[in-house]
Amino acid sequence: MGRTLVRLINDTPALDLHGGLEGPDHPDMGTDLGTLAGLPALGLALGGDALELIAGADAVIDFSTPAATLEMASLCAQARIVHVIGTTGFSDEDNASLAAAARHATLVKSGNMSLGVNLMAALVRQAAQALGDDWDIEILDMHHRHKVDAPSGTALLLGEAAADGRDINLAEKRDSGRDGVTGARAAGAIGFAVLRGGSVIGHHDVIFAGDDEQIILGHRAESRDIFARGALKAARWAHGRGPGLFSMQDVLGIS
Repeated sequence: MGRTLVRLINDTPALDLHGGLEGPDHPDMGTDLGTLAGLPALGLALGGDALELIAGADAVIDFSTPAATLEMASLCAQARIVHVIGTTGFSDEDNASLAAAARHATLVKSGNMSLGVNLMAALVRQAAQALGDDWDIEILDMHHRHKVDAPSGTALLLGEAAADGRDINLAEKRDSGRDGVTGARAAGAIGFAVLRGGSVIGHHDVIFAGDDEQIILGHRAESRDIFARGALKAARWAHGRGPGLFSMQDVLGIS
C-alpha cells in the first residue's frame, strides 16, 4: 500500500508527498521512496521518525498495525492534522482510544477505503432494512494467503451495515464459527464464511437468502489502487474540517 500511495500521489498534481514511515528495523529504511515505488528518485527517504514525518504535513495516511495506528493517532491529535486510517483488526478498547483522539484531530477510519465497497455497504444496509427477518444474511470474505485477521475489516464493515439496517447489534448476532453438528441456523444471525488463498486482493459477497430466492451483492478488488485512491480522496475531503471521527460513508455523502 505504501508503494501504491507514493505512485498515485506522484501522479496527482494537487498532492505533495511529505515522507514515508516504517518500523525501525524495516529492510528498506533509508531507501528513496520513488525507487521503492518504481519511480525516479524523489529525494525522500523511507524514515522511522514519526514526529519528523508529521512536521509540516497536512495529513497522514495509515495502513499499518493497530498498535502503530494508535500511536500515530495520538501524534496527529497533538498536531491537529488529518489522520486517514485504513488499518484493520482493532479491539473495542482500541476503537475507544481512536474516538478519544478524534476529539482533537480529524480522523477518517474505514475497514475498506474502496469507494465501491463503501457504496456496497450502503446498499447492504438498505437491503437489510427492506427485507424481513426471514431473509438470512451470509457474508463471504476471501483474501490472499497472507491476510492475518479474520473476518477481514471489509467483511465486518459489511456486517455492521447489515446489522445497522436491521437495527441490531452485530456482536450479538455474528456467527463465524460453524463446525461439526451445529444445529439449525439461528434466527436473525449474520453469518461469515472466511476463505484465504493465493493472491486474491479482495472478494466479498453479501447473500440475502429467502425462501425460493436470493439477492447477492458483491465486490471484486482487482488492484490495490482502489484502496489508495479512496484514502487520498478521504484526505482531501477531510482537509480543513474540524475534529471528529468520520467514515468513507461521510466522504461519499451517503452516511
